[in-house]
Amino acid sequence: MPATSSQPPRPRSGPRRDEAARLAVLHAADDLLVEHGFGGLTVEAIARRAGVAKQTIYRWWPSKVEILLDTLIEDSGKHLPVPTEKVTAESIRGYLRSFARFLTRDPAGKVLLALIAQAQHDRGTAESFHKRYLGPRRTQERAMLACAIGAGEVSPKFGPDATMDALVGPIVYCALTGSSIPRGLVDTLVEDLLRPCSS
Repeated sequence: MPATSSQPPRPRSGPRRDEAARLAVLHAADDLLVEHGFGGLTVEAIARRAGVAKQTIYRWWPSKVEILLDTLIEDSGKHLPVPTEKVTAESIRGYLRSFARFLTRDPAGKVLLALIAQAQHDRGTAESFHKRYLGPRRTQERAMLACAIGAGEVSPKFGPDATMDALVGPIVYCALTGSSIPRGLVDTLVEDLLRPCSS
């Protein structure tokens, strides 16, 4: 659920962006989302917090959703990388634990939850969210599972997409409903769904 090499670049409008201003906008967006929620987040407030003109933001991003997606892609790429080499059952377990921490402790995790919620009733958000974030990340997660299966590390009960849905679904549900993520949940999911192979 990253700014990675597999992420397709998004078309940009307007002149080349100043990196310091770009980062200020992204940081302002996720801070304000945590403070005020998606409904209370406005481009005007982002511009004030970042110290840039509102027109500058609209020249670089068409909407607050696209700003939040840039924030999510960049931060999840840094804080929630998908294992890619010598994938083991333990590295997948570690990825899921990191995902749980990301959703509950990282401001970018709040961005992810907000976009999931907004995508349920806004088609444009859903399409952009799937194209720019969910699709590329799921491609990486499929590759992660394929690597572990090929190495004889795991033997999932289901196909790649159903397996990932079953692994991350309970974690996302807990975060969306404000419930604490039970201790041992990740271990149970890994043991039951991935069926790690004995060495």
